[in-house]
Amino acid sequence: MNVIDQEKVQYELEKFLNKDVYIHIETTNGAYASHHNEKAFNVGVFMRNAKVRYNQAKIVGNPTSYRVGLKTENGWIYAEGVREYEIDEEGHLLIAGHDQEGRLLVTLEISENPFVN
Repeated sequence: MNVIDQEKVQYELEKFLNKDVYIHIETTNGAYASHHNEKAFNVGVFMRNAKVRYNQAKIVGNPTSYRVGLKTENGWIYAEGVREYEIDEEGHLLIAGHDQEGRLLVTLEISENPFVN
């Protein structure tokens, strides 16, 4: 993955404007937290292949932490704490945030086709 270039990611987000797209969004600390620190509180979110259409997209923040928001007809989807991105060989836009040890904390993925697996 590449360090976020805000202008490039904004451009990539806007490629999906007003199209039916599939979203994968996930947050986690649970897989890493409880077995390293029994007092840690496990949290997580997982949603895959939700079909949405967004009419506005915005990435704001700084290299320490960006927030990506997608405005749909009925509300917003957003991911906060992202710092890396890539476009994979299938054209999926992958945006993520990892901790200092490289463990996934948050991801937002956008595709014109359903995600497989």
